[in-house]
Amino acid sequence: MIIKDVNLETVCGITSKLPANTQPEFAFAGKSNVGKSSLINALMNRRSYARTSSQPGKTQTINFYHINDAFYYVDLPGYGYARASVEVKAKWGKMIENYLHKSQMLRCVFLLIDIRHEPSSNDKLMYDWIVSQGFQPILIATKADKIKRSQLQKQLKILRTGLGVGTEVMMIPFSAETKQGREEIWNYLETEIWKVEHPGE
Repeated sequence: MIIKDVNLETVCGITSKLPANTQPEFAFAGKSNVGKSSLINALMNRRSYARTSSQPGKTQTINFYHINDAFYYVDLPGYGYARASVEVKAKWGKMIENYLHKSQMLRCVFLLIDIRHEPSSNDKLMYDWIVSQGFQPILIATKADKIKRSQLQKQLKILRTGLGVGTEVMMIPFSAETKQGREEIWNYLETEIWKVEHPGE
């Protein structure tokens, strides 16, 4: 996929109205510090367009990035940040729920999980919750460069077991450093965009 144009078009806070976009949207969810901004930057082919931060819990808005004037990457607030108050966490959850319910153009949700660790209870809750909203998340196993290649299949199996999913659920190992997995994600996006543009074919 050739990325010609990137534009942070809409930033929605807790009280903002969601945009009524007419092009496909692809949402990215994951707990704080899982590498969400790094993934989005890699998929935009930009070094630091989506802000990465060493401070977890930084994304407190839903950010809509318009790509090639053709589709959107939607960056959802990170979850599971321990220092965020219960009230703030509840508001983030409400924002995400509102978006999943109301977006007319959401094609899929990518759920990011750190490949190095077993899924946390928050990861499992988020996975089950996205499924309950009517979406089958595509799992992105981030930080794949932090493990040895020989450990890859073992770690992917640990993630599947922890989430209680089989091999029918798509899981893509990804590294922001080496760009492993980027082409696979781009190929998936292109297929979904084509389906929107060619309904019934």
